[in-house]
Amino acid sequence: MTAKVSIIIPVYNVEKYLRECLDSVINQTLEDIEVICVNDGSTDGSLQILNEYALKDKRIIVINKSNSGYGHTMNMGLNSASGEYIGIIESDDFADKNMFKDLYKLARDNNADIAKGDWYNYWSKNKFARKNNRISSAKSFKLTNSTEDKSLLRINPSVWSAIYKREFLNKYNIRFLETPGASYQDLAFSFKVFALAQRIILTDKAYLYYRQDNMNSSVKSKTKIYCVCDEYDEIDRFLEQYPDLKHEFKVQEEINRYNGYVSSVLRIDDTVKPEFIKVFSEHFKKEYLSGLLGDEFFKKINKQEFMTLINKPDKYIRVLKSIEKRRKFNQFRKNILSIHFRNGKLSLTIFGKEVI
Repeated sequence: MTAKVSIIIPVYNVEKYLRECLDSVINQTLEDIEVICVNDGSTDGSLQILNEYALKDKRIIVINKSNSGYGHTMNMGLNSASGEYIGIIESDDFADKNMFKDLYKLARDNNADIAKGDWYNYWSKNKFARKNNRISSAKSFKLTNSTEDKSLLRINPSVWSAIYKREFLNKYNIRFLETPGASYQDLAFSFKVFALAQRIILTDKAYLYYRQDNMNSSVKSKTKIYCVCDEYDEIDRFLEQYPDLKHEFKVQEEINRYNGYVSSVLRIDDTVKPEFIKVFSEHFKKEYLSGLLGDEFFKKINKQEFMTLINKPDKYIRVLKSIEKRRKFNQFRKNILSIHFRNGKLSLTIFGKEVI
């Protein structure tokens, strides 16, 4: 009998957090699940932990392979899944016990291709969780799609906060790009599913705890930093296959690319910033001269900063410092206090705790 949800867990050298992740999955209130754990050649004790859990819970399937990267690992999981819907949990994150019961009900009740919730940023050191508030109550529990609401394409990829109808993924052969390393490979996948899905439903309830203190602070590999470019190039190839979607979403893709490149260049090591900025500048100068980037683009992107990028890329590092300061201030403010309207009522989030 087909499981209601197949949960894919990619695993690579994460023994420190793996038990917490697996416990959160096997203790879901939705019991009719299969759990596909794909071990990507871990060299620590991760495989032993997976095998231990598989002996205790017949719903767990362990796939062990040599290291080949995140994209290939995820695709092996997708190809092995048999559930009606598919969920993804990163092995250093964990889920609220009601996550898949609630999302499955939401998806089934609305015959949705995608049902997506909000999530928490989580810090292990002090067990602090802060709700992201990326999904507003105004957008919750309403069937929609990206043609009706392009802002769906601007939601952080966060592929692990949603479930996807397996039939929908297979119909369009939506899979992850199998580039080296483990950075950015959710970008093209997320764009494709939200561009193609006709029935999307969101909830502003948060379920997934996204760990913040198990991340590299910089990326120094000169090959790995360009994975983000590969992802957006893949989106371009995808849009070429669907002319109607290209007409509808190409400018939004360039908005996403610009913001994605800014985030990447802020994250990478200073020694490779100039080289990346050069690639960044050349791409957007070409798109600007083509006439593609007009009012829709500059409603979302600061034009003065953009013109510095394409005309004086050597000066853009100063712009980045200004952007970084703004982001840090906004994040600090958000950590302390954020205000939202939920279900017709004012909601305050103070130090990560929501107060009605």
